[in-house]
Amino acid sequence: MIDSVFIDGISFALPLFIMAVGGIYSEKSGVTNLALEGLQGFGAFIGALVATVLSQSLLPSDSPYLMYITLLAAMVGGGVYAMLHALLCIKCKANQVISGVVINILAVALTTFLTSIANTALFDNASNKFMLAVSPRFDVPLLSQIPVIGALFKSMYPFEIIIIVLALIAWYVMYRTGYGYHLRACGENPHALDAAGGDVNRVRFIAVVVSGALSGLGGMCFAYSISTQFSPSIYMGYGYLAIAAMIFGNWNITNTLATCLLFGFAKSGSYKLCQVLGMPSNYSDLLLVLPYVLTLLLLVFFSKHNHPPKAAGEPFDKSKR
Repeated sequence: MIDSVFIDGISFALPLFIMAVGGIYSEKSGVTNLALEGLQGFGAFIGALVATVLSQSLLPSDSPYLMYITLLAAMVGGGVYAMLHALLCIKCKANQVISGVVINILAVALTTFLTSIANTALFDNASNKFMLAVSPRFDVPLLSQIPVIGALFKSMYPFEIIIIVLALIAWYVMYRTGYGYHLRACGENPHALDAAGGDVNRVRFIAVVVSGALSGLGGMCFAYSISTQFSPSIYMGYGYLAIAAMIFGNWNITNTLATCLLFGFAKSGSYKLCQVLGMPSNYSDLLLVLPYVLTLLLLVFFSKHNHPPKAAGEPFDKSKR
C-alpha cells in the first residue's frame, strides 16, 4: 500500500510541479498568471492531436518516440497559446487577472470544439476526445531496491525524468544566469532594470511563453497518466492547484516542490484509504477532494507570510520611470 501511495503521489505531483514552475517564471517577471489551467489544457490538446495523427500514419501508438514527440508538441502548443496572454498583458496592458480567466474559458471552449472538428474531418468520428496509448513505466535500477523510499523509483513514467531535468534547468536559469537575474528584477523593480539597459517587455514575454510551455508539458503528462486521453475532463482544476502550490511555496521552486509532493501524497493516500476501507464510490469521491481542502487550509493559515513579487500584476510603463 505504501509503495502504491508513493508511486501514484509522485506521478501526480511532478506534472503539477512543472506547471507551478511555469507559474513562478511568469509571476517572478511581474506577470500574474492565472491562465495555467487553460495553458495546460491547450498544450495537451496539441500534443494529443499530434499523437493521434502520427499513430494513424507514421508511428505505432506504443512507440516511445511518439510519446517524446507528443510531449514536445504539447510544450510548443502551450507556449504558442501563452503568447496570447503575453500579448494582452504586456503589449495591450490588459488587466492580468481578467486576461488569465479569459484564457482559461477560451481554452475549454476552443479545444472541445477543435477536438470534435478534428475527429470528424480526420477520422469520421464525432467525438470530443482523443484516445492515447498507455505510457510505459520502468524501475530505476538499484534505487528501486532501497526499502521504503525505493518506492519513489518504482513504476516511473518516462516523463517524470524529463520533468526533473527541466526543473533543474529552470532552477539554474533563474538563480545562476543573467536572464534569471533580469527575470527576478522585472518582478521586483522593473524600472531599475530598464534604467540599467534591460528590456523589461522582452524578459516578461519570454517568461510567459516558458510558463505556457511547461504548463503544456504538465497537461500532456496528466493526459498520459491519469486519463490516457484528451477530453474536456482534462480541465480538472490542476492548473489552479499548481497556482496554489506556487503561492504556498512563496514563489520558490524548492518550496513549491515540497508543496506539490504534499498534494500528491494527499491525493494518492486518500484514494488508497478509500480502497482499504471499502468505501462506496460517493465517499471515495469526497475524499479525493482532500488536496483542494488542504489547499484552502494552507492558504488561510500561511498566506499572510507570503511575499509575492512586488511588481506582479502591474503593467510596465516606461514613461513612469
